[in-house]
Amino acid sequence: MPYHRSATVMVFLLLVSLVETPLRADQPAPGQGGTAADYERAARLAALTRNKVFNATIAPHWSGDGDRFWYRKDLPGGDHEFILVDAVKGERKPAFDHKRLAAALSKITGKEYPSGRLPIDRLEFADKGGAFWLTMGAGAWKCDPADYILTEEKPPPPPLNKTLEAPSGPASRRRGPRGSESPDRKWTAFVRDSNLFLREKDSGREFALSQEGKPDDAYTGEVFWSPDGAKLVGLRTKRGDARKVYLIQSSPPDQLQPKLISYDYLKPGDKVPITKPHLFDVGEKKEIQVSDELFSNPWAIEEYRWAADSSRFTFLYNQRGHQVLRVVGVDARTGKASAVVDEQSKTFIDYSGKKYDHYLDATNEILWMSERDGWNHLYLYDAQSGKVKNQVTRGEWVVRGVERVDEKNRQVWFRAGGVYPNQDPYYIHYCRVNFDGTGLTLLTEGDGTHVIEYSPDHRFLIDSYSRVDLPPVRELRRVQDGKWVCELERADMSALLAAGWKTPEPFAAKGRDGTTDVYGVIYRPTNLDPKKKYPVVEDIYAGPQDSYVPKGFRAFHAPQALAELGFIVVQIDGMGTSNRSKAFHDVCWKNLGDAGLPDRIPWMKAAAAKYSYLDLNRVGVYGVSAGGQNSLRALLAHPEFYKAGVSACGCHDNRMDKIWWNEQWMGWPVGPHYAEQSNTTHAGELRGKLLLIVGEMDHNVDPASTMQVVNALIKAGKDFDLLVVPNADHGMGGAVGVRRMNDFFVRHLLGVEPPDRNAPRPARPKEVGRQ
Repeated sequence: MPYHRSATVMVFLLLVSLVETPLRADQPAPGQGGTAADYERAARLAALTRNKVFNATIAPHWSGDGDRFWYRKDLPGGDHEFILVDAVKGERKPAFDHKRLAAALSKITGKEYPSGRLPIDRLEFADKGGAFWLTMGAGAWKCDPADYILTEEKPPPPPLNKTLEAPSGPASRRRGPRGSESPDRKWTAFVRDSNLFLREKDSGREFALSQEGKPDDAYTGEVFWSPDGAKLVGLRTKRGDARKVYLIQSSPPDQLQPKLISYDYLKPGDKVPITKPHLFDVGEKKEIQVSDELFSNPWAIEEYRWAADSSRFTFLYNQRGHQVLRVVGVDARTGKASAVVDEQSKTFIDYSGKKYDHYLDATNEILWMSERDGWNHLYLYDAQSGKVKNQVTRGEWVVRGVERVDEKNRQVWFRAGGVYPNQDPYYIHYCRVNFDGTGLTLLTEGDGTHVIEYSPDHRFLIDSYSRVDLPPVRELRRVQDGKWVCELERADMSALLAAGWKTPEPFAAKGRDGTTDVYGVIYRPTNLDPKKKYPVVEDIYAGPQDSYVPKGFRAFHAPQALAELGFIVVQIDGMGTSNRSKAFHDVCWKNLGDAGLPDRIPWMKAAAAKYSYLDLNRVGVYGVSAGGQNSLRALLAHPEFYKAGVSACGCHDNRMDKIWWNEQWMGWPVGPHYAEQSNTTHAGELRGKLLLIVGEMDHNVDPASTMQVVNALIKAGKDFDLLVVPNADHGMGGAVGVRRMNDFFVRHLLGVEPPDRNAPRPARPKEVGRQ
């Protein structure tokens, strides 16, 4: 039920709080904020920052020999210039004399061309310097830079790139002939009455391969033939639960009466469909029994692959509960199953974010990703014996993803985090290493998070790095050794700063253990007065599937708009989130209610110790989805610190939310820890101000999760605000939800009433000449 305190009561409470905690003479005075001017400035912020950063991107056009490239550099005021880079020499210079070329073009075309606005579409340069060609629309000219005399001439076709041996992309996961027809086209496999059959194509005769199939445990018709066609693997699936979630769409746009909407939605603990492989001998028309001892309780079995000689097939087994991830090999003659790779964890295996396997068929090896040494790294397996040949990457840093595998040169190209100890460990860097673990080469270096683009022949790369407080810097680097060649551009944000933009600040402080660095970002209002005090609001999301504090540059961050109303807004990645060590991540295990809050609180205290204008007596928190769960948990578990919270479409009880996400972190089977972590269980402990937001058509998180919290709060006699948004799906509830959130914090943290949007607006004056 919605609940609001009157403005009089709020002013009284604010005065009481000031009496209880009087300001010292050396303390900043409380800020104002929440005025109509603040709201107007916040609404204009996105537009204010648009098109205020120059040279943020470049588009390289490489020459056919791969030694040079040109690009267009945009300048303030709409002008631009063309830059030519000799990658071999490391020389960067204007591609030509812009004033002389503009004069030549104006003379030959009879049209005036400003030197900073040349509409050139394409440039081609002679191999050894000298003449160059340009095209503008349908016109094409050759230019001699000795005298800038233009002659009509189309540019020559570019020579073929001198391509070096470039790293290949990930090898296809060869699964063996897949489909109903055998490789020799003699047989067709099909399903009838839940069982698997063979039909001989020439004679039309049919043979039953199985007899045990039944409607709730039937063969699917998906088969994997051995390359020689002598064996096949058929899949049989035992049905799981058929749970549905029901929603009532109160205000459908196409009719007056409400609609009942339903969709399939398994929840933790439900029976999942179980699919297992069955091996058949085609010649004998019978099954070869395979013990499922190594894959008895699957969450999923996938990646079926036959050996090239048809001697065995393998598959990837992900056990329910996600503590076992196993490559199983099955002997095609005997049906004996063995573990090729047997990854096990006492907590969880992050299969949804860190699973990687690459089969090297030519050498009978497997590249495998694991956190077994406490950090996410790559290992090289002997695919026949199942033994680890060597660890490919090693160190107190993490592999963030594999870019490509070069099987010929036996190298892995990958993204990494934490490879430079003096940088933020979340910054992405690009690297290369040999299969045997030698020759680790760092291809990027600058202090920021990186994105790269290779030259066509992979001899060079253009590296772009940035931070939230640093616009993109672009460098040219050699791929062979990762060495710096030259700087290309530094984005110019002077116009952004002149418009009043406040740079977000990356900030790090120790977490709960006093030793681990926790990273976040601070946003300040553009009219910040360091002599005043500002409430702190945290934008929280602690979903364990990733990390969330922005690392790259953007001219506009959504939390900045909230800061404009008179707040300091922060984002923090506490323990339990991903992309750090395994121990850092494991904090979430069966413990989603923790949400990294014991790290976030000391982080904010450290920020307040550095910046006295942060007022930790007035701290708010908001979040969406898992962040909605986290924001309410902050109020319930730490009411001494968090005083007001907004929770949108939260997955408040992990038994109510989607099966895959919650069992990944909370484990299986469902035990008492699920109830203990539930916000519904602890709703009676609410002490701060709470606004719940939910979309009635949320297909991601069952809206009943929010309504059950509402029910528990009512039973506990708690006051709170509730906004149910008709037709809204998963999210903050659209513009109305954002507005209500802003008003909520203005009212409860600033202690003032937001502008009255229901007040009559002054009539517009009539325009002359119009009725």
